Amino acid sequence: MKPIVDCRLYAFVDTAYLQGRAPEVVAQQLCDGGADLIQLRAKTSSLDEIRHLAEAILPITRHANVGLVINDHLEIARAVSAEICHLGQEDFFDAGHRHVLEVRRQKSEVRIGLSTHAPEQAQRAVAAGADYIAIGPVYATGTKPSAKPVTLEYVRWAAANVTVPWFAIGGINLQTIDEVLAAGAKRVCVVSAILNAQDVAEACAEFRNKLELSQNSQTQNAVTEFNF
Repeated sequence: MKPIVDCRLYAFVDTAYLQGRAPEVVAQQLCDGGADLIQLRAKTSSLDEIRHLAEAILPITRHANVGLVINDHLEIARAVSAEICHLGQEDFFDAGHRHVLEVRRQKSEVRIGLSTHAPEQAQRAVAAGADYIAIGPVYATGTKPSAKPVTLEYVRWAAANVTVPWFAIGGINLQTIDEVLAAGAKRVCVVSAILNAQDVAEACAEFRNKLELSQNSQTQNAVTEFNF
């Protein structure tokens, strides 16, 4: 997979949104649409089921040079040789960990992403050595209906203060992504707006295009300011 710092579009194979579709088919569609990372999220599945899902998806992501992220379960990520494991605050800090070196057996092992919902959590996650952090939920989202939106203010704060790669997440769709990017985000996670689309690959490509246009605009503005 490409370095996390170069990743822009973080997509999901979330079993809550599969609607009877085979996870490996959805994973292929996400790869075809231009996802850089794909997280396997299966909140109601058993550990054995999650491992089988990961084993079905991994050959597809590897072939496409896309990183596979296992949500919540570090041992499964290790077992299938996934590139990344994503953990929530409760899975990492509430479990007594203070640094990723405490859960990483060797330097080259599974990279760790951490969820954050406030500036102090982001600072703590960066200090803990997270390879990336998630900033959100930016908007209310059906994926986590009980989570309070952090709003664009947290996105602006992250753009000014976070020193590791970070992804805005939560309620981001084709109607809201422009203001998220305008607030300073360079990377986004998208769940339902892609998985609920009739054509997953096409929806993924639309988000990819938005991100590339924003990146090109930022680069052009930087060149203009430098020349000026």
